[in-house]
Amino acid sequence: MTILVRSGVLTNFLEVAQHVGLNPQAELARVGLSKAMLQDPEHAIPGAAAVQLLENAAETSGCQTFGLRMAESRQLSDLGAVSLLLTHQATLRDGLQVLLEYRHLMNRALAIYVEEAGGLAVIREEVVTENAAPRRQATELAIGVMGRLCANLLGQHWRPVSVSFMHDAPDDLRLHRRIFGCDVLFRAEFNGIACPAAALAAPNPKADPSMAQLARRYLDTLQAGRDTSLAFEVRKAIYVLLPMGRATAEQIALALGLNVRTLQRRLEDEGCSFSDLVNEVRRDLAQRYMQSPQYPLARIADLLGYSVASSFTRWFTSQFGASPAQWRAEHGKPYRS
Repeated sequence: MTILVRSGVLTNFLEVAQHVGLNPQAELARVGLSKAMLQDPEHAIPGAAAVQLLENAAETSGCQTFGLRMAESRQLSDLGAVSLLLTHQATLRDGLQVLLEYRHLMNRALAIYVEEAGGLAVIREEVVTENAAPRRQATELAIGVMGRLCANLLGQHWRPVSVSFMHDAPDDLRLHRRIFGCDVLFRAEFNGIACPAAALAAPNPKADPSMAQLARRYLDTLQAGRDTSLAFEVRKAIYVLLPMGRATAEQIALALGLNVRTLQRRLEDEGCSFSDLVNEVRRDLAQRYMQSPQYPLARIADLLGYSVASSFTRWFTSQFGASPAQWRAEHGKPYRS
């Protein structure tokens, strides 16, 4: 299945590519895209191609912060028609709910989950495509855009506590610090932004209930009849819920507004099972965590849903043909306490 996204996710790619010395048309052609495809931000393009485009651009140019540079100049209007409704939400919490509700109209490859605990709110994000290719630049673009969205809605009330990335830190952190204005953590357990929970309830001074109602009616006409894959939505949910220990059929069915039986039946209709999807995501996350040498194997087992280390070892060996310790030794990523 090809996951399609709005070409608007690549807004300002041409400008940033030129700024770092690239030939934008050549980079687009490498992944089967063209400048003409980006003229209409609502044009559908393969999500995997967009992700690969950003990775190629960063590697070719040597600019480790390519995706974040794109996020730096993004406006709320770049989210397309959904921005009409976002602008008039009463609080940030309401705005995040709109992102979840109308995600198919913006970026189907983006998974978002919001959790609140102990006075802290965490907005987790994961870029998911049909393959497990590297997506560092797309992840930084997505989280950078989320940060700008929050700042746009709350203004001076937006004070993030920290931003987390699962990948390694770039050589130069100045851009990250300028854009986010808070601690930026790398080789973290998840990708996302942490902020005071109270920020979710802070009022949006631009909110207009009447305009919000009109915008919602318009978006509902756009969303009607959109064909979506339940298996892909479940896969996205597993990415954000598995490290939290909540990637159960019951939890994900609840998040998607279904009961477990309906979830399982519809997945069967699409030719897959819930356990297959969990295993697929677990394989991808296992390799990411194993490549971060600060995580002991016991912690990785826990993040992947194994409370008993021996069960994790058996699963890992069956999937990768080597024990976790052997795999780490062979891939040059020994544990560093």
